[in-house]
Amino acid sequence: MIEWVSLGTGARPVPRPAATPLVWAAAFGGALALVALLNVLVGPGRPSLALTALSLLAALLGLRSHFAAAPGTAVLCWLFLNGFAIPPAGTLTWAGHRDTFWLSCLLAATLLGTTLARLLHARAAYRRVTAGTDAAAPDPDHDPRAR
Repeated sequence: MIEWVSLGTGARPVPRPAATPLVWAAAFGGALALVALLNVLVGPGRPSLALTALSLLAALLGLRSHFAAAPGTAVLCWLFLNGFAIPPAGTLTWAGHRDTFWLSCLLAATLLGTTLARLLHARAAYRRVTAGTDAAAPDPDHDPRAR
């Protein structure tokens, strides 16, 4: 005899973040593709647009990564921003305040994505756990069986 069992009951585990090397590989490939696409579509020399796009990429990568992957993700995105999004292409430079600001923006975006993912997963897990316990106990104010 076949017995149907619901697979949706019980607490589901919180999704595990992706491995750090995998996140860094995605940051490398994604930043390369994004900067190349921006250079083709709008041309080099638009660092604010490239910084915005790379910050969004960093935040998206942060959604599936550990906090430990954030500095490496930010540095990889910064390397492509500095090396290929501003002239002269292929040359890394350090312009004190500008590059510090860029690295800070990229790191903040990655940390924001990671923090947001952790909060959303924790909230969903809390709701799943509390939903199972609240349904078992009757409400004494509205349920006559509880009196």
